[in-house]
Amino acid sequence: MKEIKSIIQLYNTYKSSDEKCAIAQVVRVEESSYRREGARMLVFESGVFEGGISGGCLEGDALQRSQIAILKQQPSIVTYDTSKEKEIGVGLGCNGIIDVLISPISEASPVMSMLQKCVSQRGEHIIATVTALSGTMDSVSLGESFYYDAETSTFGNCTDQRLREFIQDKISEVNEAKKSKTFHFKSKGATASIFIELIPPQFHLAVYGDNYDVYPILEMAKVMDWEVALVGNIQKLKKEKLQTVGHLYPKDLKERPKIDNRTAIILMAHDYKTDAANLLELIKSPAPYIGSLGPRKRFDKMIGELKSTGFEFSTEEQARIFAPCGLEIGANTPEEIAISIFGEILSAFSGSSGRMLRDKSGPIHERS
Repeated sequence: MKEIKSIIQLYNTYKSSDEKCAIAQVVRVEESSYRREGARMLVFESGVFEGGISGGCLEGDALQRSQIAILKQQPSIVTYDTSKEKEIGVGLGCNGIIDVLISPISEASPVMSMLQKCVSQRGEHIIATVTALSGTMDSVSLGESFYYDAETSTFGNCTDQRLREFIQDKISEVNEAKKSKTFHFKSKGATASIFIELIPPQFHLAVYGDNYDVYPILEMAKVMDWEVALVGNIQKLKKEKLQTVGHLYPKDLKERPKIDNRTAIILMAHDYKTDAANLLELIKSPAPYIGSLGPRKRFDKMIGELKSTGFEFSTEEQARIFAPCGLEIGANTPEEIAISIFGEILSAFSGSSGRMLRDKSGPIHERS
């Protein structure tokens, strides 16, 4: 989501000028690649760009090809085989095949408004894009994108009824797998490849604490561009440190953060009773990660006292509680502890183990 925000910001900065632009987007990956499907970069004809489609090795060529696409006002697909370094002319760190769709953006193009919806409306978003076209189809063209409105189950700009039905049928598969995927639509001897992209809402971090060790947590969340909420004694904290916190909740008032399945919670009040009370309340939420700061014996004591009152966490609830929170990386300072907690949160959200990559057999990323 951070990349999409940056692209929109650059677009809004330049849209009042006469400069034309294009979006280059990774739409297919085979084997290894630094970036995965959905990665984007916005390119203006002057060479100004934002975003990326690789670790830096393909951007220069994609920029030039985007300028050509802007000049011709025609979308195109570029295939990079990063195993053939001599053909591309740079030393590449990956060894795979990457398809990049380059689409000129006109005033009539709905792409930027679609991306704006993804940023402004919290929730999962679906954008279906025609990434390859063999033969001719009426009302379907290469690079064309359709935004799926989940509330109304409609595509505002897709006029082909059979294509709409096809995409709607495949969206359920994408939602179930929680992963973007390309499908092939056939009509009257022609075939269109449709990249159905799932864009989830940005991560939401809810911090329950008001001591100095929350500052590195807030700074790390800013770098990650996560939405942040904080519950605590607001007067106790430095105002300049709270500028990036979107939602502040005084602990003495009833109002609390809105928690969803993309929310990570950190209990760090450093007050045993406060953390215990917050845990009892927040375990009812759909948050997949509830981290509790402090030693294991503190949490074991909490569990023991709850059991004595007749309350016991279910197996599913226990799996969502991370206490003590953080990965074992030898962290001591508040900054190091923040890194270990964020590493664990990302691991929990992705369903990964958090181990060292050198100990992993097989590819870094799951392959289709």
